[in-house]
Amino acid sequence: MSSAPLSPASATRIGLAAIALWATLALLTAATGRVPPFLLTALTFALGGIVGLGAALAGPGLGVLAQRPLAYLHGVGGLFGYHFLYFAALKWAPPAEAGLINYLWPLLIVLLSALLPGGGLKRVHVVGALMGFAGTVVLLLGKGGFGGIEARYAPGYLAALACAFIWSSYSVLSRRFADVPTQAVAGFCLVTALLAAACHLAWEETVWPSGLLEWSAVALLGIGPVGIAFYAWDIGMKKGDVRLLGVASYAAPVLSTLLLVLAGFAAPTWSLAAACLLIVGGAFVATRR
Repeated sequence: MSSAPLSPASATRIGLAAIALWATLALLTAATGRVPPFLLTALTFALGGIVGLGAALAGPGLGVLAQRPLAYLHGVGGLFGYHFLYFAALKWAPPAEAGLINYLWPLLIVLLSALLPGGGLKRVHVVGALMGFAGTVVLLLGKGGFGGIEARYAPGYLAALACAFIWSSYSVLSRRFADVPTQAVAGFCLVTALLAAACHLAWEETVWPSGLLEWSAVALLGIGPVGIAFYAWDIGMKKGDVRLLGVASYAAPVLSTLLLVLAGFAAPTWSLAAACLLIVGGAFVATRR
């Protein structure tokens, strides 16, 4: 989160680190036990905000939190809006179908990048992103429980589709807020934590983490995939290769499944191997000149 100038290649590598951290979400979330979604969001985003406050104090100071309202609308709208609709999608539709629709966001990032100055979107970027999405489809179908699209779950499908548009728009539009320091994401995280806490109090029964393992999982979530990852993603989107990061984002569900396999929570399957080949192949195609 340094203010020193970064090359596009370095910023892209930092963005890739965010994807690697997001791959730990499923494993760490599973380890948090019965903590309800909005309470978990409030706890982890509060920790993520504290991470950013520490970086701000070590760098430009807390004055970076004083950003224009439009920057907060963009930041909080992306972070809280995505998570609110994602939880709604999981409540109103089967998780497999909702997850599949939600994972249109990497493809949308690639397509929306064409709207950026000097977007330079090429056929290989679209083909690579489509291969990545195909890999995600194969992975989710291989896990079973995919019953097809049913009209009665339309509200959940729409919420999942809105998730995809919100996260892809937030990501690509970050380029338009290049003047906003990355440390300012701490403010977006803290406001998101407050809104999530309000939703928890309104709709959920409070179940706190139980024992050292669950509290440790919450802490690791807040520091890593809900903390450092969002700052790294901000750097990648503002200064890195948006198209490549969009295609590479399809690696997150595969890496997540691999971690679950290594931890003994899931078994290796043919669909995992096929998804790996498709996603790696898509990334290879997208990086060809």
